[in-house]
Amino acid sequence: MLRGFHTATAGMISQQRRMEMLSNNLSNANTPGYKADQSSLRAFPELLLKKMEQTNIPTTKPISFSQNQTIGALHTGVYLQETAPNQTQGDMRQTGNQTDLAILNQNLPEGAAIFFTVENQDGTPRYTRNGNFTVDQQGYLTTNNGLYILDQNNTRIQLQTDTFELQQDGTILENGVINTRIGIAYAPNANDLTRDNNGLYRLENGQPLPSAINNPNTVFQVLQGHIERSNVDTAQTMADMTAAFRAFEANQKIIQAYDMSMQKATNEIGRIN
Repeated sequence: MLRGFHTATAGMISQQRRMEMLSNNLSNANTPGYKADQSSLRAFPELLLKKMEQTNIPTTKPISFSQNQTIGALHTGVYLQETAPNQTQGDMRQTGNQTDLAILNQNLPEGAAIFFTVENQDGTPRYTRNGNFTVDQQGYLTTNNGLYILDQNNTRIQLQTDTFELQQDGTILENGVINTRIGIAYAPNANDLTRDNNGLYRLENGQPLPSAINNPNTVFQVLQGHIERSNVDTAQTMADMTAAFRAFEANQKIIQAYDMSMQKATNEIGRIN
């Protein structure tokens, strides 16, 4: 019975963590470029129970030998193994703001992803799909929280004015003259990336990703005056939250049933009348 407590508790904890993940997805449904997290539940290793007993043979010289009887497998519950962002592209929304940029995937290998390149505060590279950019007082193209956008040479992009023209290959023109080309990073396996703060991603080892520009495996366009919307499916997320709540509630009722049985065993069984 005590094992049942552990199994049901593991189920409650995994559903609680899943609910937290889904709530975070729902709260970012309107965040540009946000990628919804997905979870995977996995069962703990099963245990094989056996009954060990001693068998005695009544002879003139008593003989005894050990005997194992298989009882069966014991399930020990589930846990939330991992969460990983779903890198499918969100819908494009036209804003008309010249500093709003969006990457339109056209042809990428399965499991790969491409991103804008951002310089973090410590100088290490970060990657984002949120193209809701702005131009600061010094003319640098930055994110809304002040991080610099990098070009294809990993150099900060400085503009003379915020009325620039962006070509579909990412080339920035000012008064018809080429300024630079915005940096687009290529992740051959998007699962190697770790989610950071403010919608940013990074590699675990801190190393930079290769460039997607002139990469024969990637075909994309960079759109000006557009932003990529979150890929969170709000209706599906609400349905998943309801399912997670019901699973949590079912495990909770199991614990209550075990608790009543334990109380009955403690208070009634073995009572001397």
